[in-house]
Amino acid sequence: MLVYISLTGEPGCAVRTGKTPPFNIQDMESKRQQKVGRQIQKDLGEIFQKDAQHLTHGSFVTITAVRVTPDLSIARAYLSFLPDKNKTMLLETIRENTRFIRQKLAERVRHQLRIVPHLQFYIDDTAEYAAKMDQLFADLVIPPAQPDEEEDSY
Repeated sequence: MLVYISLTGEPGCAVRTGKTPPFNIQDMESKRQQKVGRQIQKDLGEIFQKDAQHLTHGSFVTITAVRVTPDLSIARAYLSFLPDKNKTMLLETIRENTRFIRQKLAERVRHQLRIVPHLQFYIDDTAEYAAKMDQLFADLVIPPAQPDEEEDSY
């Protein structure tokens, strides 16, 4: 049995064993969920650039992914910060001002969505995880294979 591991960098990647490659959580979302997620991702990016600069204290915020529940009532936004010195403090500031951000989002999507989803913000650490894995592989020392005399004697 083969083991496939997805290292695409997206949150929610699945790992499983079998003959077929793994599926991604995004594949399980409906087309509507994906469209709404992409729209919210785009609008949140614009909100953080224009309307909520005071919340980020000069840091560059990237919305790496938005996952929406099937009933479109909750949107989980994964954020990445540059520079990432105090990202937990920035995330707490953003979480405290979720109501303000949701209001700005409502102004943008009021003609596309009947109900504006509740926002939940998370830190996306896939870039750090990938860098850590690269460093582990770079530090890995594999000694050269020693020729076995026993194999040659047969």
